Amino acid sequence: MSEAAKHWAEQSEYDLDTARAMLASNRYLYVLFCCQQAVEKALKAIIVSRTATLPPRIHNLVRLAEEAGIVKPVERTHFLGELSAYYIQSRYPEDIRGLASTVTREMAGETLASTEEMISWLLSMIE
Repeated sequence: MSEAAKHWAEQSEYDLDTARAMLASNRYLYVLFCCQQAVEKALKAIIVSRTATLPPRIHNLVRLAEEAGIVKPVERTHFLGELSAYYIQSRYPEDIRGLASTVTREMAGETLASTEEMISWLLSMIE
């Protein structure tokens, strides 16, 4: 694994650990945001590993998966789309309050579990 890919992978794991900490502290919206960040960085690790170039400065996970050349089942594509929405929505103050009220502990926990599985799958692709 190249140093650049290793850096992206380590950042992915860091964000995943942060998502776990946010769940433990009942900050459910930030669980979703950190899950999105973890997957984004894992995808960028794959891009760097496969292309030896800087990954694009985009946050859409479906698009990043395409850039990485990942063939994914429909349910994984759907999950990537859902996580992408949390990145965009959670950045703007006017959206945070309304969105935070819709995120339950159960939803955050399920998203975290799915993200852990996704990260494991994605990082296994890095050479």
